[in-house]
Amino acid sequence: MTKGKQNSGLMPPRGTRDFYPEDMRRRTWLFEHFRRTAHAFGFDEVDAPMVEHLDLFRRKAGEEIIDQLYHFELHDRELALRAEMTPSIARMIIARQGAMRFPIRWFTVTQNWRYERMTRGRRREHYQWNMDIWGEPGVEAEAELLSAMFTALDGMGLTRGKVNVRLNSRALLEESLRAGVLADRPEVFAPLCVVIDKIDKIGAEAVADLLCGEEAGVGLSRGEAERVIEMLGARSLDEAARFTSPTSEALAELRRLYDLLDAYGIADHVPFDASVVRGLAYYTGIVFEAFDTGGVLRAIAGGGRYDRLAETLGGKPVPAVGFGFGDAVIGELLEDEGLWPELSRDVQDVVYAFGDDEKPAAIAVARRLREAGRRVELCLGRTKLKRVLGDADKAGAERVYLIGEDELSRGIVKVRNLAKKEEHEESLGQRGAEPGSL
Repeated sequence: MTKGKQNSGLMPPRGTRDFYPEDMRRRTWLFEHFRRTAHAFGFDEVDAPMVEHLDLFRRKAGEEIIDQLYHFELHDRELALRAEMTPSIARMIIARQGAMRFPIRWFTVTQNWRYERMTRGRRREHYQWNMDIWGEPGVEAEAELLSAMFTALDGMGLTRGKVNVRLNSRALLEESLRAGVLADRPEVFAPLCVVIDKIDKIGAEAVADLLCGEEAGVGLSRGEAERVIEMLGARSLDEAARFTSPTSEALAELRRLYDLLDAYGIADHVPFDASVVRGLAYYTGIVFEAFDTGGVLRAIAGGGRYDRLAETLGGKPVPAVGFGFGDAVIGELLEDEGLWPELSRDVQDVVYAFGDDEKPAAIAVARRLREAGRRVELCLGRTKLKRVLGDADKAGAERVYLIGEDELSRGIVKVRNLAKKEEHEESLGQRGAEPGSL
């Protein structure tokens, strides 16, 4: 057995992470921004099992997603670790569909798994913040979600202009194509979207080749493929209007959405981009993706409208729209921008006994402080006072409580205020005391 194989059990699986205390402090800080934003917009938090029936993902996305799932068979049941939260949310909505009062505003912060090729900001295990609105057919829902996304970015310290959200409409694209190059073959719209979703990765020429070839199942002529590429180049609603009818409902919906985004004060940071289609087949209307404006990283977040998902999974039709916002790419951007805050240990008080005889009194002090709601570290074992004071200061502690032989004999505890660099004595016998007045 090689040394690498011997030690492989001591490493996390490739594409996953260990979270040491400093990593957990960053993760907690980020998740607090997610939750604070969602609560500010009136959303309720929900959760679901990390393990779902494999068929839930198969019905939502088709057989092709199976290769990316962590799936297994146990006791004759086909199961999978969740790759995303949307199917589970849809399942939960369907389970209580008849008793729910719509619209529903739910959010989640969950761990997800997908076996993908790893790049910067892409891991096989990641956390994702989702916000979803079910039961609202109007673009007011999209506008609210996009505002929430920018509110979170603002809270993280990312100034406006650091992130833009590119926006398009699958409905507009479908409407335009089925009136033109797909008039005789509307059934190839879904595979066509899968192909054109690759345009940022492989370029327009390679996308045109795929649209003309047999492998993707689209089969356009070279002229038709070039027409599609021309449509994808539209960067304004006026440009997009050239490819559709003047009475287009999808175009009118986009104009209405931009009016709302202007009211939110974010329209300038949500450019129209006809090349954004989102590869997943279940999107039906507005779609969007958030990117750093420097173009260094992959998508920070993405989402859109999926009005037919509940019906696809066996429920009654319910309009729905949502987004997913991962922890990995935003973490890279915060690092690049120097925006991760200094996050020390969250300790308010440290209690230190000089010897074994003083330990019971130190325990009593720590217990009373904790009962008063303080976050207290009781020093265990034998540690030099110099190190205790240094660690307490580094952790941002406010006070150190010191009990030695002299303090114990006099029934007091010495309290050192680290911020004020002052020291005073307090009684050991006083019960139910407020911090700083034992």
